[in-house]
Amino acid sequence: MNYLTVESIAKSYGELTLFEDISFSVHKDQKIAFVAKNGTGKTSILNILAKLDLPDAGQVVFRKDIKVSFLPQEPYLDGNLTIEDTIFSTDSEILNVIKRYEEAIKNPEDEEAYQKAFEDMDIHNAWDFETQYKQILFKLKLDNLNLKVSALSGGQKKRLSLANALINKPDLLILDEPTNHLDLEMIEWLEAFFAKENITLFMVTHDRYFLERVCNEIIELDQGELYSYKGNYSYYLEKKEARIEQTQVETNKAKQLYKKELGWMRRQPKARTTKSKSRIDDFADIKHRAHQRRNDHEIQLELNMERLGSKILELKKVSKAYKDKVILDKFDYMFQKGERAGIIGKNGTGKSTFLNILTQTIQPDSGKVITGETVKMGYYTQAGITPKPDQKVIDVVREFGDYIPLKKGRQISAQQLLERFLFDRKKQYDFVEKLSGGERKRLYLCTVLIQNPNFLILDEPTNDLDIVTLNVLENFLLDFPGCLIVVSHDRYFMDKIVDHLLVFRGEGVIEDFPGNYSDFRVYDDSKPVASENQDNKKEKSNWKKDSNVKLSYNEQKEYKNIESKIKSLEFDKTDLEKKFLNPDLTPEEINTLSSELQTIIDDIEEKEMRWLELSEKMES
Repeated sequence: MNYLTVESIAKSYGELTLFEDISFSVHKDQKIAFVAKNGTGKTSILNILAKLDLPDAGQVVFRKDIKVSFLPQEPYLDGNLTIEDTIFSTDSEILNVIKRYEEAIKNPEDEEAYQKAFEDMDIHNAWDFETQYKQILFKLKLDNLNLKVSALSGGQKKRLSLANALINKPDLLILDEPTNHLDLEMIEWLEAFFAKENITLFMVTHDRYFLERVCNEIIELDQGELYSYKGNYSYYLEKKEARIEQTQVETNKAKQLYKKELGWMRRQPKARTTKSKSRIDDFADIKHRAHQRRNDHEIQLELNMERLGSKILELKKVSKAYKDKVILDKFDYMFQKGERAGIIGKNGTGKSTFLNILTQTIQPDSGKVITGETVKMGYYTQAGITPKPDQKVIDVVREFGDYIPLKKGRQISAQQLLERFLFDRKKQYDFVEKLSGGERKRLYLCTVLIQNPNFLILDEPTNDLDIVTLNVLENFLLDFPGCLIVVSHDRYFMDKIVDHLLVFRGEGVIEDFPGNYSDFRVYDDSKPVASENQDNKKEKSNWKKDSNVKLSYNEQKEYKNIESKIKSLEFDKTDLEKKFLNPDLTPEEINTLSSELQTIIDDIEEKEMRWLELSEKMES
């Protein structure tokens, strides 16, 4: 059953042509991923399918009465509404059925209208709507229905927008980067949900495990042409490589034929027979095929990296706590040359604090952090790049100099450097605010790497990057000779890049796991649920049995509101961290901002501790 057909659509912004003459269709039960490089119009195509934008040419034909839901990268939500109000504010057919039924109850004399409303409630299974939406919200960890949208974190807003889309029970669900801002646990739940549900999907995502386990077809926009692959991500990689090899073989054959035909054309045969005229007409097509070449330039950078000495980075008996919440407890660790560590753990276990201690943004309560004299840190943060008003791409790099030093005393111009990061000369003079999210991240990566770090910390580097750029980044990092620390929710990226994990369990417990993320999941899933010894379990069980402690009314109210306060503080913390990117800050301003940041961090940790206390009291 055909749900929609895209017929020869095109989209341009001024002189920039994103795509043209694009055609494809979506059928029932397909789970399609749309793959393309950053800046080629993926989000624009999704907006056209979601009826939020119109193509410059062509059309999209929808099946009559089809229900479509759209999950954008940045959800469009009213901050003044609560979570529950948001559910009821959507234009849902089930909600319309419920409204008509409620109106019919108020006017019982109209028996025909009441009977029709009653039958519609049965048809749409609307009697259990409240149970259904509460179950979905609970699965998405949005059980505080009275929480205001304005108090939600980015991940919570994404989950609420997803809940809205699922509750509407659409025939077709369109998703733009559904795994962005979600933690590993939620990504894996969503992955399992989509894999088992009979739901038609059309999505853009960079999460390659998600592609592998959910999608049954991949459509790729590559150099203006569409290619369809009837399989998952592994199948796509295999067939794409075969396609490129075949294209190269055909191009080589066309080049040989072109040389032959070019010689014939230069001899200018006098006899203009029908056969020779046909041969002349074919020459233009042969020339075009012979001169085809793939624009597969890769990010290139020759790091002028200082060699790491024998002393790199060592933590000696480092402790850090916020009141009663322990982050690090006499933690000893020595980083080795070429070390590639991934950091994972639930929110609130101290991952960000650990990175701040490594980069000396925060000082430990006790112990020492000893940094080697040859170490030069590079820190890629989630905040990304903050462009100045009317700042152009080339200006961002020129802040580091018109010429950047390379190995062996050589240097490269700012323009040449940007070309190596896939910004052509025309793109270099675009305003930064006009770049796509992925292009901004690529530019930010450029500014971090050109400072020639030999100790690189990457905090969520994969968000918004397309799959092509991710593969290039991974290959670059695999050859990176210095130390590497990665915090990421991209499981495929972690599996490929790191060789061991620092697992933050909370309460100062940090495990050094000798393997990648997939290895860890197998190991962690095989462990017993409880890790306490039998005596402790017995003591805890007896305490719970004998105790009759419950939350008071005020404590219940505090418990419901405390998470929103934490998220609000986290927003403040992110905004404050962005201010540190300003190169014009004076030492006094840096000290002031550092003091403000520490106050917010202390407040977050204090509230997290209180939340844990109330949780334990409630569970008892």
